[in-house]
Amino acid sequence: MKASLSVDVDGSHIAQARRLAVSFLSTVRDAHSIPVADSTVEIVQLIVSELVTNARKYAPGPALLQLQVTGSTLRIELWDSNPLPPAVKAPDPRRIGQHGLEIVTALAQDVTIEAIPPGKRITATVMLATA
Repeated sequence: MKASLSVDVDGSHIAQARRLAVSFLSTVRDAHSIPVADSTVEIVQLIVSELVTNARKYAPGPALLQLQVTGSTLRIELWDSNPLPPAVKAPDPRRIGQHGLEIVTALAQDVTIEAIPPGKRITATVMLATA
């Protein structure tokens, strides 16, 4: 089961991406009877917000957000036009901003960054139901 959203560089797409995530996970839970924890919905909204925000800030062109359920996991994929991988910074509570990837890696079970010409793909994997 998949859902996707083409993301332009304006701010309205962040809210639209969050709504897509909530709607998609509601469908997964209600129509397909797959357990989805309420906390997972909140986590996914935050991950989606951070990924779309980063694409908007650092990639010059459009991006594509895709959500896909496989078994008991959700893959959140964001393709953007910037081929450079994001800089992973050490946690620093005094730093203002640039915590997006730090937040994503803290919330997801796995995060990968792959060069996919002409840009890159960031994939975050989240368990649908908490143990």
